[in-house]
Amino acid sequence: MVGRVSLVAEPASCQVPQRAPSHPPRAMSLQFQSQNFQHILRMCNTNVDGRQKVMFALTAIRGIGRRISNIVCKKCDIDLNKRAGELTTDEVNKIVAVVSNPLQFKIPSWMLNRQRCVKDGKTSQKFANFLDQALREDIERMKRVRLHKGLRHYWGVRVRGQHTKTTGRHRAFAAMATGKK
Repeated sequence: MVGRVSLVAEPASCQVPQRAPSHPPRAMSLQFQSQNFQHILRMCNTNVDGRQKVMFALTAIRGIGRRISNIVCKKCDIDLNKRAGELTTDEVNKIVAVVSNPLQFKIPSWMLNRQRCVKDGKTSQKFANFLDQALREDIERMKRVRLHKGLRHYWGVRVRGQHTKTTGRHRAFAAMATGKK
């Protein structure tokens, strides 16, 4: 009986009435930028993209990952859906204060990237240029004390236990060739 058309009209009780939608129609991703929207912010000696959401924009700063940036935003009472370009100067200053002194704002010490520093024994969060400086000082200390890891850095070979017999040959050769000049 496929293809047969029914000549009998449907009863009125079977017809579904058309209703208006219960919610108003929404615009499709239409965003209005405020007058003081900044496309690039300068924060902790780093250019931060203002178009990204605050949590992900903070990860542009070296030494700050998604976990730390999430906690920093929560400690500063900043909406996670807010764009970084919409932040006020007070909010930016508050973020910088929390990043530079996380222990004062009750961020747990196990989340910080510099625990029990060799110099002073303190736990802190290093970021941007301070992270580069601390890493450079650590490598120089390893070389000076002549640790195995420091010697591998000095020789310019792999440090973390990778195989070196077959891989990475051309880089080492290029480094030796430039070193002889």
